[in-house]
Amino acid sequence: MATVAANPAAAAAAVAAAAAVTEDREPQHEELPGLDSQWRQIENGESGRERPLRAGESWFLVEKHWYKQWEAYVQGGDQDSSTFPGCINNATLFQDEINWRLKEGLVEGEDYVLLPAAAWHYLVSWYGLEHGQPPIERKVIELPNIQKVEVYPVELLLVRHNDLGKSHTVQFSHTDSIGLVLRTARERFLVEPQEDTRLWAKNSEGSLDRLYDTHITVLDAALETGQLIIMETRKKDGTWPSAQLHVMNNNMSEEDEDFKGQPGICGLTNLGNTCFMNSALQCLSNVPQLTEYFLNNCYLEELNFRNPLGMKGEIAEAYADLVKQAWSGHHRSIVPHVFKNKVGHFASQFLGYQQHDSQELLSFLLDGLHEDLNRVKKKEYVELCDAAGRPDQVAQEAWQNHKRRNDSVIVDTFHGLFKSTLVCPDCGNVSVTFDPFCYLSVPLPISHKRVLEVFFIPMDPRRKPEQHRLVVPKKGKISDLCVALSKHTGISPERMMVADVFSHRFYKLYQLEEPLSSILDRDDIFVYEVSGRIEAIEGSREDIVVPVYLRERTPARDYNNSYYGLMLFGHPLLVSVPRDRFTWEGLYNVLMYRLSRYVTKPNSDDEDDGDEKEDDEEDKDDVPGPSTGGSLRDPEPEQAGPSSGVTNRCPFLLDNCLGTSQWPPRRRRKQLFTLQTVNSNGTSDRTTSPEEVHAQPYIAIDWEPEMKKRYYDEVEAEGYVKHDCVGYVMKKAPVRLQECIELFTTVETLEKENPWYCPSCKQHQLATKKLDLWMLPEILIIHLKRFSYTKFSREKLDTLVEFPIRDLDFSEFVIQPQNESNPELYKYDLIAVSNHYGGMRDGHYTTFACNKDSGQWHYFDDNSVSPVNENQIESKAAYVLFYQRQDVARRLLSPAGSSGAPASPACSSPPSSEFMDVN
Repeated sequence: MATVAANPAAAAAAVAAAAAVTEDREPQHEELPGLDSQWRQIENGESGRERPLRAGESWFLVEKHWYKQWEAYVQGGDQDSSTFPGCINNATLFQDEINWRLKEGLVEGEDYVLLPAAAWHYLVSWYGLEHGQPPIERKVIELPNIQKVEVYPVELLLVRHNDLGKSHTVQFSHTDSIGLVLRTARERFLVEPQEDTRLWAKNSEGSLDRLYDTHITVLDAALETGQLIIMETRKKDGTWPSAQLHVMNNNMSEEDEDFKGQPGICGLTNLGNTCFMNSALQCLSNVPQLTEYFLNNCYLEELNFRNPLGMKGEIAEAYADLVKQAWSGHHRSIVPHVFKNKVGHFASQFLGYQQHDSQELLSFLLDGLHEDLNRVKKKEYVELCDAAGRPDQVAQEAWQNHKRRNDSVIVDTFHGLFKSTLVCPDCGNVSVTFDPFCYLSVPLPISHKRVLEVFFIPMDPRRKPEQHRLVVPKKGKISDLCVALSKHTGISPERMMVADVFSHRFYKLYQLEEPLSSILDRDDIFVYEVSGRIEAIEGSREDIVVPVYLRERTPARDYNNSYYGLMLFGHPLLVSVPRDRFTWEGLYNVLMYRLSRYVTKPNSDDEDDGDEKEDDEEDKDDVPGPSTGGSLRDPEPEQAGPSSGVTNRCPFLLDNCLGTSQWPPRRRRKQLFTLQTVNSNGTSDRTTSPEEVHAQPYIAIDWEPEMKKRYYDEVEAEGYVKHDCVGYVMKKAPVRLQECIELFTTVETLEKENPWYCPSCKQHQLATKKLDLWMLPEILIIHLKRFSYTKFSREKLDTLVEFPIRDLDFSEFVIQPQNESNPELYKYDLIAVSNHYGGMRDGHYTTFACNKDSGQWHYFDDNSVSPVNENQIESKAAYVLFYQRQDVARRLLSPAGSSGAPASPACSSPPSSEFMDVN
């Protein structure tokens, strides 16, 4: 409450009332109470000035000279005495008789006395108040460890944002709320009741601070005398004038100034990968009762600025501003820049402009709005209780306990109740609890098969590599892949080796027992036909399998061009070499045979090198073993990870089998390439140190550029054929939404990472868990879990989920005793869908939503908005579904709240005032 001086109308009324008392009745002594009675009522008792101060109450100043004369009069005991004080006159306390401002430096006991409101009103009714003078009413304020009457209130300068030159000086008590300051400003500036306003305070540094919380006092807001308070009024398009200072292009463009469209049919600009946020906002904006809650300003009285779990009301206000703009009908699209910044400020995971999940943003937003609008200001401790055979009663207790700590429009609209049943596998102990939920995350039925594309490399050099598409078990092993490929090729699985090829080298050689989940869909998998083992075992007569890389010599960038580097190319090979041919010459011949499809043998003329060179030089050039001309470097720009598949021992391989001394050139002939032992990356020489002699050898075929150009056919080398199975596509049958919900409510066993502590066994157990639906909310959000994350892979399920637009019936899933007389409590109609198109990394989000006023469905794709038919809504992209309970839709369509019947029963008109009266 402001002082009387702060409200001229009230001051005038008080003066008039006091004058009427004085004019209508000249004090007649016989009408006054007895002098002793007057003394007791003014000085003593509950209404007397000797009683203690109480914070927030009003006291009045009375000029001390008049009060002393009144004391002398009543203490004299003579009602006819000449000491009769007459009308109360506080003239000496005022600085002037225009603004009725008090003089500075007045002292209690010397200049004035203080009277409680009751005593003041007694004196005015007995003696009257000097004509034209306002009463001097002051509040009792509570300061640390003291209460005092606030003689000098705070004088604020109230101005409007569009007329800063015209101010009103108004006095407020330190205990007055900011809400009173706002109401006073609205009265002074004749603001219409339906218009939205808010206040800004200009601080000592010259910048403006928003006065968010209208419930705090002037003292808590640290407002001081002479401070400028600016009131701004929301524009008809839903924006604030102050937003122009902070957001570029957030308002209508010039061509849109006179635009008038359907409220709610408004796009959202993509700020850079913010389609996920736009999609979630469009879905939430089309929830009728929530949008009406913000449009009707119900949120203003429920903003919770002191909730430690909330965001100081800022998320709720930012969302309210967005809703008011979108539903003003004056925008084709708006830029949600302020809202994006608020989200990033309070949730660092959404900072920047990376792509995120619309459901994750929706979860954050619902939780943030709930805490910002929580009607519970101080949360009490609530102990969880087990059902113990009384589920109905415990369910009601659980819901009441939830509401004792969480009570908001979000709870009213989106929260339902689960029944959770845990059963101990050892002792059979059953625990039943009831937990609230805000949305259902339902799994999609997942196929136990997956499709893998592989390249099969046969041993027969005349056959080209074959591309195969295999259907394998998702949780199978590498051996299952070999079995599936065997059915296509007729080659025994025991004669296959599986490798991941990356950047012309073996990234990994798989063992048969390794899980298929370690192969990602993007991996290039090669399956080689072999006739032996990759690990050579001494005494075994099996062939030896050798990994072989292809390399080409390239001129180095050395200034004298004297050094040659080596570059990997082509596909690597796994070559089976008979044990009795495992020499450099034997290996050369085996490789010539394996490469014969795309490597041409020299003819007899090519083999004759002539006699220009000396014999020793000829011998050195002819040897296809390790090169002796210069050391090898690592010139390749490609750098793959180390091969992790081979660490087997070969105790006799290098020193016994591939010694260069065992290469006796029988005749002079031209070698197409040389051979070199290398490391698993193919980028450097293998030394023959004791530590490396026993490791698995990798062989590199090194080509001179001219020889490669002449004898190596790159086109033929890269050629392959497609097996008939490549045309096979594993069809994904559509599933019904009801199947997903059934899967959600089936019994499952807890994972090892998340055991349950059994109070009976006194230890953690992998209990069985079952979730059931007990109570459903007004708006049911169903999140389809399309994204699957495992240790080795991430994938998106593009299964078509068939969901109804109308009459989604949950009666078979709700286990609470049902109200058979009202089937609408279990039936839902669709009102919005968040869609996700594309893959895990490059997806795009859009929205289908039904307008609550027109009943028309629209497609929201960032800035673009277009009408659609209902048969276009169902697709493989559907990700988050919003359903409205039919009894709520019918209630919102009642005559009390209807603004016109919508075209579709899946939508609703604005709710009735009775329903929205959350206060």
